[in-house]
Amino acid sequence: MAGSAGPHENPQWLGRNTPPHRGRPAPRPDPRMAHLHLRVSDKDREQVVEHVTVAFTEGRLTKDEFDERLHRAMTARVHGDLVPIMTDIYGTRPPVRRGPPRFRPGPPPREGVRARDGGDRVGAAAAHLLPFLGIFILGPLIMMLTGGKTSPYIRKHAVEALNFQLTVFLASIVLAVTFVGMVLVPFVWVGGFIASLIGGIIAMTDGDFRYPLNIRMVK
Repeated sequence: MAGSAGPHENPQWLGRNTPPHRGRPAPRPDPRMAHLHLRVSDKDREQVVEHVTVAFTEGRLTKDEFDERLHRAMTARVHGDLVPIMTDIYGTRPPVRRGPPRFRPGPPPREGVRARDGGDRVGAAAAHLLPFLGIFILGPLIMMLTGGKTSPYIRKHAVEALNFQLTVFLASIVLAVTFVGMVLVPFVWVGGFIASLIGGIIAMTDGDFRYPLNIRMVK
């Protein structure tokens, strides 16, 4: 009709801010995002590394993609650093947990980080055995900073060996203050060499090894 405004002509609310609906509750934060700023533990990193390794063995990741995600997982500081890695593999849904497998006779499955190949085992053993060449602290440190960047198995053994060499070094300094302590220093070093030899052998067999009386300063 003439003189009447259409629905799109000169609406009275044009240019006005529509007030929010009163009484509507404020949006709550997503509880799934609350933990993203929390620090991750070594166990959290190892779990993600295991998922990345499985994806690589199943052919879902290339070698370059595997190395890149492995580095991100091992250097993660908070959970927000790990979530994109898992989302890339499984999507937005968590991985499906299958029921317990049927019992099969045989040795129980081993937990923890395992060696991917012979190179991992040799690198891990070298971290324990390089002190025999006179590079006590430097040897494990080199293995941690080189092979440990791409292999969780090498890093695990290198960190353990590095902490043990630091412990032996500090113990030798403390014992050397007294005469009785100076007498004990050679025995400490002999025990250290024996423990390093055992650690190298176990590393070659794809096993876990923790030194006794070890002050773990490096994580």
